[in-house]
Amino acid sequence: MIRSHVLICGGTGCTSSGSVAIKEALENEIEKNGLAEEVKVVLTGCFGLCALGPIMIVYPEGTFYNMVTKEDVPEIVSEHLLKGRLVERLVYHEKADETNVNTAMSLNETRFYKKQKRVALRNCGLINPEVIDEYIGVDGYQALGKVLTEMTPDEVIQCILDSGLRGRGGAGFPTGKKWQLARNLVQDGGKKYVACNADEGDPGAFMDRSILEGDPHALIEAMAIAGYAIGADEGYVYVRAEYPIAIHRLEIAIKQAREYGLLGKDIFGTGFNFDISLRLGAGAFVCGEETALMTSIEGNRGEPRPRPPFPAVKGLFGRPTVLNNVETYANIAQIILNGPEWFSSMGTEKSKGTKVFALGGKIKNTGLVEIPMGTTLREVIDEIGGGIPNGKKFKAAQTGGPSGGCIPASLIDTPMDYDSLLAIGSMMGSGGLIVMDEDTCMVDIARFFLDFTVDESCGKCTPCRVGTRRMLEILDKIIEGKGELEDIDKLEELAEYIKSASLCGLGQTAPNPVLSTLRYFRDEYIAHVVDKKCPAGVCKNLLSYVIIEDKCKGCTACARVCPVNAISGSVKNPHVIDTAKCIKCGACMTKCKFDAIIKK
Repeated sequence: MIRSHVLICGGTGCTSSGSVAIKEALENEIEKNGLAEEVKVVLTGCFGLCALGPIMIVYPEGTFYNMVTKEDVPEIVSEHLLKGRLVERLVYHEKADETNVNTAMSLNETRFYKKQKRVALRNCGLINPEVIDEYIGVDGYQALGKVLTEMTPDEVIQCILDSGLRGRGGAGFPTGKKWQLARNLVQDGGKKYVACNADEGDPGAFMDRSILEGDPHALIEAMAIAGYAIGADEGYVYVRAEYPIAIHRLEIAIKQAREYGLLGKDIFGTGFNFDISLRLGAGAFVCGEETALMTSIEGNRGEPRPRPPFPAVKGLFGRPTVLNNVETYANIAQIILNGPEWFSSMGTEKSKGTKVFALGGKIKNTGLVEIPMGTTLREVIDEIGGGIPNGKKFKAAQTGGPSGGCIPASLIDTPMDYDSLLAIGSMMGSGGLIVMDEDTCMVDIARFFLDFTVDESCGKCTPCRVGTRRMLEILDKIIEGKGELEDIDKLEELAEYIKSASLCGLGQTAPNPVLSTLRYFRDEYIAHVVDKKCPAGVCKNLLSYVIIEDKCKGCTACARVCPVNAISGSVKNPHVIDTAKCIKCGACMTKCKFDAIIKK
């Protein structure tokens, strides 16, 4: 009889930190100690708190072990699984709100999880994603059974409309309206398709990947429901080839669903037919745009097409197509089972439900966060994220990836919903949330995202292909200390032209990081141009390293690590940096133990 379940994170992050080896070592140790009939080890999807991985949770106690290594396994087995004693050094501790006493906590008791509401991520970290019975055990495929046996296609669509669900992939178009449009076309039984965008090309975004890795059947069930609702019998999942774990688990899930009669012919004996195929993308960012994605599925170069006609009218192979991303689909079954009122009770008036964010950058608790729409940025950063490390100040947050904008510290109380973010010059996007501290140069950040966009432009339209490159050249000029005030005006002029004239949504939003940083951090651009200084001390051409004479102890440590011998001075006497020789690598500043070297 199984008395304990040990769940180990098998998401990409923890896998890269050795969680699979930990699982194997744990199974061997359990076998060695004669516990194979009593303890079951399960490799799950992502728990969310990636900063503390690899994560292990022991049930029924709910003990939360973090940063586990292969070497910790014998102690966990001998102490916890055999003797019932916690391995205290591995248990996650958190200071209580009122006291400074460290308290051992279960995962759900931590500040990271308290304000979260997991809908799309409900099963990630709780079930074995490679076993269909575990998904069925948490009400999996009940929603599909309900719609096929109790609801008409129009009733399904009305349910999604009433829920207020909007697309989680970027623009936030109402999901029910998209389905309704495709449903109302070609009533003569013509071919239609259901497609899923699992390309997820934004830097720092991994929401869809984690759902596929931790709960692949949620996507399969939802796509089948969408197929029934619009009258489609075939679906495609477009997933980037750089997601090997997600692809592997999705392939297993599709095979299992077919074996159980949940994909294929005559599902639930209702006469409804639906099947799914995978298509692997080569990592082109532009293929996250819906028409480019469909062009790629068709076997052509991934380039966007003019809209209208929209995909719901003329999509895959010229037929009506519903396309949503993974996170959008992950909400569907729960809406069907719990009712549209349940879903619409969360969030704000125009942004219903929850949203998953990939929280990264200068933040203590990096990982996946699912919060009700309308939760403020301050709550995400200070409470869920644990604040900025090393006592630094929060400076800005980037939402929406290369298509989004930077939110300054003055707007930290902005609600995280579609309309509030658009109003301040950013956007929800797919859900990347990159936090920046006081040491971040906003001109450099704008250049980073624009450089990405230039590399990823498909080149089909001139505004994006040429315009973004001209903007990048101007930013390079400013960062190198060669900028002029008129360059800032040129940047804004080019940005507005690209926004209005580009063919697809990716080109139209490419200037957003530049426009938002100009809007909120124009003083940094001016400092780069007029003063030839980078206030954050990031842009190498605009900074210099200086030794403070009264702080220098003459230990010679800085001189010994300088790769170009730019530092001179005798033992126990202040040293000097020759700025003409200095290559600004920062090795001296890192090595100095007396804080005697500063950037100016």
